[in-house]
Amino acid sequence: MQSLAPWVLGGLTWMAASVVAAQTPDYILQQNSASLTSIPVLVEPSQAPFAAESSMPAAASAPVVPGFAQAKVRIGLLLPLSSPSLGEAAAVVRQGFNAALHGDARRDVGVAEAAFSDENGALEAYRSLLAQGANVVIGPLTRTGISRIAPHISVPTLALNSLEGVTVRPKLYSLSLAVDAEAKQVAGMMADNGHQRPLLVYAKDGLSQRLRQAFSSGWLQRRGSGPLQLDVDDAHGEALDAALAQADAVFLALGGREAALVRAVLPQDLPAYATSQVNVRESLPVLSGVRFVDMPWLLMPDHPVVRTYPRPERALTVSTERLYALGIDAYRLALRLSMQKNVSGLRLDGVTGDLRLGRDQQFQRTLPTWVRGELQ
Repeated sequence: MQSLAPWVLGGLTWMAASVVAAQTPDYILQQNSASLTSIPVLVEPSQAPFAAESSMPAAASAPVVPGFAQAKVRIGLLLPLSSPSLGEAAAVVRQGFNAALHGDARRDVGVAEAAFSDENGALEAYRSLLAQGANVVIGPLTRTGISRIAPHISVPTLALNSLEGVTVRPKLYSLSLAVDAEAKQVAGMMADNGHQRPLLVYAKDGLSQRLRQAFSSGWLQRRGSGPLQLDVDDAHGEALDAALAQADAVFLALGGREAALVRAVLPQDLPAYATSQVNVRESLPVLSGVRFVDMPWLLMPDHPVVRTYPRPERALTVSTERLYALGIDAYRLALRLSMQKNVSGLRLDGVTGDLRLGRDQQFQRTLPTWVRGELQ
């Protein structure tokens, strides 16, 4: 059996450098904003910029947005647009939101923005939106920001991150791009496909560890026992041979290039599965045949809902284009949260997945399955 050792030893330095924030679907949701002064800014929907702005003027007391209070649906955007670390990502979310807003062409929707630079300004910005009359709010992006506003929630608020560690409160909901749910979905898919002994290959970085934990939990729920596991550092010689002798499939809890390194030395007839992390815009022929999940926005351009909305005006990375899609679905969900009295079990055929509101008040995403194929 071919050993992984030469690949791993030769690639460790590269792998450490390549596991950067931009490779993670929810990378901006893990970061904290830099500490700056809160800068609330309110805009009318007709003035909301489609592309990111480089700066925003400070406003000690933001003026009332003309016509906003008279709108039936009054959406408040609570995004860290002024943040040095999160501002660009927030602007992409807003770009997707605006694409959905303008494509909807509703005349009964008003939008106000309260931009801020760090979590310390989230609560002040949230209160400014409520003072303007917002009856539904989208944001914040970070868990810290969510925890700051959570005790003060008074209107339906769609946070764009997981509610993990946050006390669930009435009217607080969550839509996030966390990959944990993807790993659990893949575990269920492998069980449905009849696999009994999956081999989970993981690395030591934080993202891989999250995927490892989520997949293991999902497999335990379906099969009553944990999967075989192998650290890439130990994937050589007898350890690798022993693991492969027991496995009937492999789950790669890795990014695209890391997964390619491992897949290259595994038996080609061994069914391989992964998350959206292998859906990268580069030629990796060795990953051909790997089954993975990702959002309809990236996998199904001809889907009727996906075709409804324009693509970004400027080219984006795969990760940031996911944020654009997040903005689209955030707008669509905000409409429903503001108008439906009973949102229990709310569902949406979204561009980020088939969305369903769970009992934990978080929208669960079920993603389409794809088989990665490359022209040799």
